[in-house]
Amino acid sequence: GEGSLHASLLGLFTVADVRGTPEAAQGELLRFFAEMPWYPTALLPSQGVRWEAIDNTSAHAAVTDGATTVSLMFRFNPEGTIETMRAEARYRDKLTAMPWSGRFWDYSTRNGMLIPLQGEVGWEYPDGIRLYYKGKVTEINYEFAT
Repeated sequence: GEGSLHASLLGLFTVADVRGTPEAAQGELLRFFAEMPWYPTALLPSQGVRWEAIDNTSAHAAVTDGATTVSLMFRFNPEGTIETMRAEARYRDKLTAMPWSGRFWDYSTRNGMLIPLQGEVGWEYPDGIRLYYKGKVTEINYEFAT
């Protein structure tokens, strides 16, 4: 029900510390939602995700936590895996909401889960996307309930 973001340089110097605002709640829930391709069972309707098809290759999905509801548009590649996600607006600071998007690729099965091994996310500026995250999964483990 509450979003928080704490970022530091080398774990020593705080560069961002945001919490307790509606903008933080929206931004951090969107970030969590966008990371769900690495935890694909979290995208199931049984986990609270509501899906609505747009066409044969894309869908809107929404999730709610407390008083905050966010939505993303997902596009799927011919193999049926998530290729991109996009939010019309995510706060990059308290006052500025901008389009925000990411892409995923290099899918592989890990511990029985088909996940992207690479991804990147950034804000959409008029001159192009400015990435703030680009990463590669080198190791991941899942614990399954029995």
